[in-house]
Amino acid sequence: MTVDSREEQLNERAQHLLRVLVESYIRDGQPVGSRSLTRESGLQLSSATIRNVMADLEELGFVSSPHTSAGRIPTDKGYRFFVDTLLQVQPVDEAAAAEIRRQLGGRQLEAARESSKDLIATVSLLLSTVTHLAGVVTLPRAAEASITQIEFVTLSENRVLVVLVYGEREVQNRIIQLERYYSPDELKRASNFLNEQFRGRSLTQVRQEILRQLSETRAHMNQVMLDAISMAQHVFEAGAAGDEQLEYVIKGETNLMGVGELSSVERLRRLFEAFNEKRDFLNLLDHSLRAEGVQIFIGHESGYQILDDCSVVTAPYGAPDSVVGVVGVIGPTRMAYERVIPIVDMTAKLLGAALNSRR
Repeated sequence: MTVDSREEQLNERAQHLLRVLVESYIRDGQPVGSRSLTRESGLQLSSATIRNVMADLEELGFVSSPHTSAGRIPTDKGYRFFVDTLLQVQPVDEAAAAEIRRQLGGRQLEAARESSKDLIATVSLLLSTVTHLAGVVTLPRAAEASITQIEFVTLSENRVLVVLVYGEREVQNRIIQLERYYSPDELKRASNFLNEQFRGRSLTQVRQEILRQLSETRAHMNQVMLDAISMAQHVFEAGAAGDEQLEYVIKGETNLMGVGELSSVERLRRLFEAFNEKRDFLNLLDHSLRAEGVQIFIGHESGYQILDDCSVVTAPYGAPDSVVGVVGVIGPTRMAYERVIPIVDMTAKLLGAALNSRR
C-alpha cells in the first residue's frame, strides 16, 4: 500500500489521536507522549497501541520526534490535516467579538476614518490585541477607488506635482517629468479637462480611456485636450506599477517575542527584517488578495524560509463585488487556529462594511 493511499485511509482512531496530540501541543507547547495521549484521548487503549499509532503517523509525516524528547509534535503536514479535516472552529468569544464591533462599528472608528491608513493601522492593532499575535492589514488598493479630483502644481525643471483625490478623503501626490514647461494656466485648463473626463472613474478605467483616446486621430483634439491627455499618460502610466503594489501595516510584532519557537534573537531579527523589507511578504498577501475566503499558510507552505516556523491566516475585505485588501494574523504554527480563523474572518467582513459606509 502506498503512502498516499494509507493517508486516505487514516482511520478514525488515528485521526482522533492526531487531533488530541495537535490540540495538546498547541495548548502546552510540549512534545506529547503516549501516557498523555492515553489520559487525554478518552480511548481505552494501551500505551503500546498508542505508540504503534504514533509510529504510523510519524512514518506518514504527520508528526515528528524531537531528538530531546520521547514525545511527538505535529509537522506542517499534521497541522494541515488538522486544519482541513479535524478542526472544530469556535464562534468568536464574546469579549473579542465585542471589542471588534466596538472598534469597527462605533465612535472609536470616526477619527480613523479620516484616512484609510489610520483605519488600517487601527484594525491591525485590533487584530494583534485580540489574538495576542501580530496583526497585518493591507491598505485598500487605489486601483479600485474612484477619482474625485486631479490638480497640477508647477515645480522646477519641467516637473509637475500631481495631486490625486480618491473618494472624499484619500489624497496621493506624485511628481511627473514633462517634455516642456507648462504655465499655471495651462495646467489649470488640463486639470479642468481631466476632472470633467475622469471624475468618478477608477484608475483601471482611466487608463483604458487614455489608451482609447490616444488611439484616436489627434486631428480631432484641440491643444488643451492634447496637453491634458499627455499629462494623464505621464500620471497614470508612471503609477501603473505602483498602484497594484500592496502596502500593509503590521502591529504587535513584539507579541511574537514570547513565542518559544520564535524567541531566539537571530530568528526574530530576520523575521522583523522580512516584515520591514516587505517584498516576499507582499507576494504572500497578494496571493491572498486573489483568493476567496480565509486562507491559511502553515510553515513552509508560504514558500519563504523565514516563515517556516510561522502560520499566516488571511481573509480578503472589500465591497460585495470587489476585493480591495487583506487582513491577517501572523503567529507560530502552534497557534489556536479554531480561535484565530473566525476572528480574522469577522474582522475582514466588518472592515469591508466600515469602508463601504465611508462612500
